[in-house]
Amino acid sequence: MALLALSLALAAVSRRIGAPYPAFLALLGVALAVAPRAPHVELDPELALALFLAPVLVDAGFDMSIRDLKRDWIAVTSLVVGAVIATTIAVAFVARWFEPGMPWPAAIALGAIVAPPDAVAASAVLKHVAPPRRLVAILEGESLFNDASALVIFRAAVVAAAMSFSESTIPMLAASVPVSIAVGAGVGYLLPRLISRIVDAPTSIIAQFVAAFGIWIAAEHVHLSGVLTLVAFAATASRVSQMPARLRLPSFAVWETVVFLANVLAFVLIGLQLAPILDDLTAEERIGYLSVGSAVLATIVAVRFGWVFLNGAGVVVYGRLRGFSPINPAVRPNWRSGLVVSWCGMRGIVTLAAALSLPNAFPFRNLVVFCAFFVVLGTLVLQGFTLGPLLRALDLPEDRQFDVESGFARTEAIRAALASLQGKDGEASARVRAEYEGLLAVADADPDAYAPAVSKEDRLRERAISAARQRLDELRRNGEIGDDAFHRIEEELDRSEIGVIEL
Repeated sequence: MALLALSLALAAVSRRIGAPYPAFLALLGVALAVAPRAPHVELDPELALALFLAPVLVDAGFDMSIRDLKRDWIAVTSLVVGAVIATTIAVAFVARWFEPGMPWPAAIALGAIVAPPDAVAASAVLKHVAPPRRLVAILEGESLFNDASALVIFRAAVVAAAMSFSESTIPMLAASVPVSIAVGAGVGYLLPRLISRIVDAPTSIIAQFVAAFGIWIAAEHVHLSGVLTLVAFAATASRVSQMPARLRLPSFAVWETVVFLANVLAFVLIGLQLAPILDDLTAEERIGYLSVGSAVLATIVAVRFGWVFLNGAGVVVYGRLRGFSPINPAVRPNWRSGLVVSWCGMRGIVTLAAALSLPNAFPFRNLVVFCAFFVVLGTLVLQGFTLGPLLRALDLPEDRQFDVESGFARTEAIRAALASLQGKDGEASARVRAEYEGLLAVADADPDAYAPAVSKEDRLRERAISAARQRLDELRRNGEIGDDAFHRIEEELDRSEIGVIEL
């Protein structure tokens, strides 16, 4: 409880200064690793990936933009496949250089563990600025799918280290990719329709978590990719779900809370796992571990820089040779955008979860776990704390695509709402029509204007609800009403405030 309270305080500090909160959690993990008499916690390796990754993947997949992925599939694929493979190979060679006795499967597993960047840390910084929307879409798409490519390599390396690798393993792993996507999409099409029939909020939210963990466990049991299955499930579910607003709002709040808790637990547990490792090392061995960790950290940063800039140069050359640009001319790759993408290579919960999932008998497990945490700590501190100043120094052009699309969508939604009231008589209908017509009047006054998010009526309603809450508090304090009546009216005021109408 003390660690969780400290994590909340660190997250509040990170939001205030515009830094990624996982960076502070990584520092907390260091403190636990070197703290005297730190508790020893055993975690079942098979539980680690499901416990930490399942909620994170569902939450990210639900928000994934299929349109943006289709538009930027070349850049995303290059990072998801090319950058992950290049990083894995480079790290494996570096690890073998420092530790010649390390088997190739263990070295490749280390490379796959540290290969995938994490979007949580980058998003925490990017939301404080307004970078081009395409950069954000590429980074989010990369972080969602490079987990799958890296974990497929990781699984193969773990199987090979266990001496159960055969010629049939590679085709089986390759075939699991399309099958996992198809199964996830199929379940995502059917299951949300059943969950949407649940009218009780706690039951609905618990059913969502049962589905998330159940899909992961079932996919892994039949040797499919749990990552790809869950991502395909979440992306499909977000487009077919018909959950009412009064269930969707608390659901989103709970999922956001669980993702934060998963990050906290991952960093705390990795710190507790490191404590016995460091205790068993001599001073000379610690220096050796730090040398390997530093080399791996330098390798992943250098490989990402090299891959991003070589790929950007290749796209430009290809466009010139073919006489056209294969991407939107307004967002052609340049050294500024390449620098941002290269520096957004922070590692996070995926790397930690994969390291924690290694079997206890895995060769060089202690070194692999140490390197994984060292890379996470190094990238979060080095890149996480400098990304904000770098973005401000580069002065990237402001991208208003999100605001424009939101304004257009709001205006069209209001037009549809107003059209639905045609032919409805009565004073209530007239008042609602007048409010919507006032919003559309703002949009129609200027070709570049859109309906405002908040109307004058909304501001007055907010003021009125605030006064109603004060009076409600007075009635309860004076003993004129009981708590049951208080909470009943409070719930009604809550619905009015958020605009939720219970049918």
